[in-house]
Amino acid sequence: MFFRTWRHVFKLDPDRAIDDRTLERVCRSGTDAVLLGGSSGVTYGKTVELLTRVRRYEVPCALEVTDPSLAVPGFDGYFVPMVLNARHRDWWIGRHAEALRRFGRLVPWDITAGEAYIVLNGDSAVARVTDADTGLDADGVAAYCQLADRLWRVPVVYLEYSGVFGDMELVRRVRGMLKQARLFYGGGVRSPQQAREAARAAHTVVVGNAVYDDPDAALATVEAVKGAEPPV
Repeated sequence: MFFRTWRHVFKLDPDRAIDDRTLERVCRSGTDAVLLGGSSGVTYGKTVELLTRVRRYEVPCALEVTDPSLAVPGFDGYFVPMVLNARHRDWWIGRHAEALRRFGRLVPWDITAGEAYIVLNGDSAVARVTDADTGLDADGVAAYCQLADRLWRVPVVYLEYSGVFGDMELVRRVRGMLKQARLFYGGGVRSPQQAREAARAAHTVVVGNAVYDDPDAALATVEAVKGAEPPV
C-alpha cells in the first residue's frame, strides 16, 4: 500500500490556520507524507483549500475520511478511521456501513486503507467526539490491536494520544505483536528526543499539534525520526 514506507508524517487539520511560509517548510521538510484530517470543524471546502495549497509541492498527501461528505478527490491515498474503543458502534462500523451502502461504488479501493484507532487520551477532542473508553489497561489495548491485526486484517493500527506523549513501552508491546498491520503513533511529539523515542517504538510517527504551536520544533522531528533505528 501507499503508506508502507512512511516513517514520518505531518498531520494538518483543515480547520486550523497555517500560513504559507510554515506550510512550505512542512512540505519541503523531507517528511514522507502530509496527512489531512481533524476531529471537528472540517468541511469539504476547507479540505479542498488545504489540498490545493499542499499540491504546490511534491510531497505525498493523504486524507482521513471521517465522513463521506468530506471525501475530496485528488489525494494520493485515503484512510478510513475506525475507533475501536468508541462506546457506540457508529464509530467503528455503523457510519462506515452506511457510507458504503450509499457510496461504495465510488471508493478508489486501490488507494484506500482502513485505520484502526485506539484513542488513549480522555481529554482529547477525538475521545469526546467518539465517547472513547480511554481507561484501557495494557491488556485491553493489546486485545484491540490483535482484533484489528489478526481478525479484521486492518492494514494500519493507530495509537492516538492526541496532545500528550504516550507510554512508549506500551507502543513497543503493541508493535511487537502485530503480524501484518503497520503501527502509527500520534500524540505529544514536540521535540527531537520524543520523536526518536516514538520512532524506535512505532513504524510511523505522526506529528500534528507541534506544527501549529512550535513549527521549528516540529520540523526538527523529521531528521530525528529518519535517523532513529527503526523497529524490527
